[in-house]
Amino acid sequence: MKVIFNEDVRGQGKKGEMKEVSVGYARNYLLPRGLASEATPDLLNDLKQREKARAAKAAKEKATAEEYAKRLGGVQVMVRAKAGASGKLFGAVTSEAISKALKEQFGMDIEKNKIVQTEPIKTFGSFTVKAKLGYEVSANIHLLVVEEK
Repeated sequence: MKVIFNEDVRGQGKKGEMKEVSVGYARNYLLPRGLASEATPDLLNDLKQREKARAAKAAKEKATAEEYAKRLGGVQVMVRAKAGASGKLFGAVTSEAISKALKEQFGMDIEKNKIVQTEPIKTFGSFTVKAKLGYEVSANIHLLVVEEK
């Protein structure tokens, strides 16, 4: 019997996957518990439509990531930070501050968890920070840290 899994079932299949299972297993375990549904033509068509929509969404997100990567190559983001008399920053420049600066200055909405800092930025100057934009697309963010007045 062909079934479409409604939830992940360990050792059998993942949610949204269609698989052939024995009739007894399907009728006595999977179907009564709502873990799977019998693969009817309507459900198969619905599954195909969801897969197409998921693929279209992924393609759109990848195109956005590639566009951001291209745009990030030609810009320099300015982050303002407070510092003491010695020129050392109070705290450090965070990924959140970089994300906010990108949004304000260039309209790019890059989440803070996608910005990777190898070491904390605790001084003024020019830095390069990596952004992993998803779908194996990454870019370098050119960062200029200046004193806030």
